[in-house]
Amino acid sequence: MADKILMVLTSHDRLGESGHPTGFWYEEMAAPYRIFDEAGFEIVMASPKGGEPPHDPKSLEQLETLPEDVAWFLDNATAMEGLCNSVRLAEIDFSDFVAVFLPGGHGAVFDLPGDSNLIKILGAAADRGAVIGAVCHGPGGLVGARRGNGEPLISGYQVSGFTNGEEQAVELTKVVPFLLEDKLRALGGHYVKGEDFQPFAVRDRNLVTGQNPMSSVRTAELMLEALLER
Repeated sequence: MADKILMVLTSHDRLGESGHPTGFWYEEMAAPYRIFDEAGFEIVMASPKGGEPPHDPKSLEQLETLPEDVAWFLDNATAMEGLCNSVRLAEIDFSDFVAVFLPGGHGAVFDLPGDSNLIKILGAAADRGAVIGAVCHGPGGLVGARRGNGEPLISGYQVSGFTNGEEQAVELTKVVPFLLEDKLRALGGHYVKGEDFQPFAVRDRNLVTGQNPMSSVRTAELMLEALLER
């Protein structure tokens, strides 16, 4: 039986009071999914509400120039079935998994930080030494989690995520509930980053985080590296 990786997606579909649609970002979900799948892992999709999670429509806007991994995912019946029927987080028993991964999309900073079921899952993952990964706004889902000693999950760890400069560039600094770079620093994370909108990911022990959508592949590769060292 293949080892299982839990992929947690946002259920939030609106950008604050702007009313604009949001959700998860397709590339940040699809590229890691493909990498994990081709490495022989079973991927279980989950979300706070279960069912089909909302995606940011902008992440599928240019159908003729979709990233290869996104096109692969859309054509994969098994992958699409798992996405459209994501498991409610409340139903997840993390003892069945070797890793948890949080894709981004702006929705992730709205509903994941305070989700009690996700906080419980991440705490269990940290205590067990499971691999924890997140990319872009996905690290926002880590901010409510604590280790067994009560410390924030990211405290004392190198961590990355969508930069303040990137948030300014997409003109959403006044819409998101917090600036991710600032929040990760405030929780004791050793925040590191590359150039805006360039691939950058960092692994610190069993925690792997990536900066932006362009970092999705590298984040998944570093997670595989950590998994192979178990």
